[in-house]
Amino acid sequence: MKHTQLLVLGIGNILWADEGFGVRCVEALDAGRRFGDEVMLMDGGTQGLYLLPYIEDARRLIVFDAVDYGKQPGEMVIARDDEVPRFMGVKKMSLHQTGFQEVLACAALGGKLPESMTLIGVQPEQIDDYGGSLRDVVKARIADALEVALECVARWGIACSPRTSPAGVHIDSGALSMDRYEAGRPAAEQACRYGDDRFRFDAISSLGPAVRSSKPEEAVPVRSSAPPRPRVNLKAVK
Repeated sequence: MKHTQLLVLGIGNILWADEGFGVRCVEALDAGRRFGDEVMLMDGGTQGLYLLPYIEDARRLIVFDAVDYGKQPGEMVIARDDEVPRFMGVKKMSLHQTGFQEVLACAALGGKLPESMTLIGVQPEQIDDYGGSLRDVVKARIADALEVALECVARWGIACSPRTSPAGVHIDSGALSMDRYEAGRPAAEQACRYGDDRFRFDAISSLGPAVRSSKPEEAVPVRSSAPPRPRVNLKAVK
């Protein structure tokens, strides 16, 4: 029996510019919408097979990601159900795409794929800028990606409502939230001499949980910028 009616997953690496599109989408959804206990929003980072139990436990799946389709930067592609694994492997631009294909293959092998899947992808403009943020043409598509996701949510009959107050536990808490991440980037001449304070150990270790769930027993995968940490429990959040 599956316990999660909907898993909304953002995958990618926010440290490599447009590679972070998926994670930034799920952060924006978390900031703007409130869901019930049966929905989990997750920053999946580049966790690969660590995501398997969450995929297997989900009835429905929405994935945000930046995928190189060979299209114009910022162009979106929507894939559904059986199309999702194929589109994830169009042109691999990072290891997380190979890893996520393996996750879906393993779930299929065990007969535990979600019954409905939607991939909301965008063509990146630049991914080889370490420490950079989303390019404007890609960032501008976050709102469009969320609109597609919310259409899926409504079609599946899953309740959600606009947030009227800040979330108690933030997916984007800490030094890597988009505003702080963009504002904190040093000039190139300073970074090469003094380093980048955003990537100090104490800044990274201050990050909050990378998942929102009201189920206190849920294990939490960490952000893509850090190695896997021991699993922790979350206090129930509404």
